[in-house]
Amino acid sequence: MRKNPSFALEQVDEVRRLIREHPWVTLVSSTDAGDLVASHYPVILDPSAADGEIVLLSHVGRPDEQLHELGWHELLVIVQGPHGYISPGWYDATPAVPTWNFVTAHLYGTPEILSDEENLRVLAALVDSFEDRLAEPRRMNATVENAEYAARIVAGTVGFRLRVTHFTAKDKMSQNKPADTVTRILGELDGDGPYANPALAERMRRARERTATDNAGPAE
Repeated sequence: MRKNPSFALEQVDEVRRLIREHPWVTLVSSTDAGDLVASHYPVILDPSAADGEIVLLSHVGRPDEQLHELGWHELLVIVQGPHGYISPGWYDATPAVPTWNFVTAHLYGTPEILSDEENLRVLAALVDSFEDRLAEPRRMNATVENAEYAARIVAGTVGFRLRVTHFTAKDKMSQNKPADTVTRILGELDGDGPYANPALAERMRRARERTATDNAGPAE
C-alpha cells in the first residue's frame, strides 16, 4: 500500500479500534513454492497484549494451515473498514475527478500456533465477542453438551496468535478537501442516493475530528 502522509493512520489505538469494529479480515501468505494464498477469518485482539502492542487471536480451518504454511513465515493480515465512491459532482464547479474514500490496515507478523487447549479458549472468546451483543447470548460452553461438541470439532481448526511487528494503515476520508466540500459529501453519504453510505459518513466525521484535534496541538 502506497504511503501518503496526508492519510497515514499511525496511532496503534486507532488501528486496534479498526480491528475491533471490523474483525472480518483477509489473511495473505506467500508460500515457499511462490504461491499466493488468501483466506478470510474473524479475529479478536489479545486482551493480555501490552499497551502499544497489536496482537491478534484467531484460527483457520484445516487444511488452510497447510496451504498458508502457517507459522513458517510472515503473514499479511488486511483489515478493511468503511469505504465508498465519492463523486466529483459532490464538490464544486471546478474540474475534478472521482475518488474512493476508505480506511484499511496491513498488519504483518509470523503466527504462533496454539495448542488445542488454548485454541479452544480462543474459540470460546471469539464466540463471546460476537454473542455479547445479543439479548440472549449463546455461549460455546454454556452447556455440557455444547462444550463436548466444541471439544470434538476443535481438531478441525488450528488456532494462532499473531504479534504484529509492523503495520501500514491509511484513513483516506477527504481530509484534503475544503470544509464546505466535506459537508456536501457527508450530506450525500447520509442521503438516499445510489452511493449513500452512513457508515462511511460516520468514519469521515471521526477522521475530521481527529484531524482537528491533531491540528490544535497540545494545550498550553
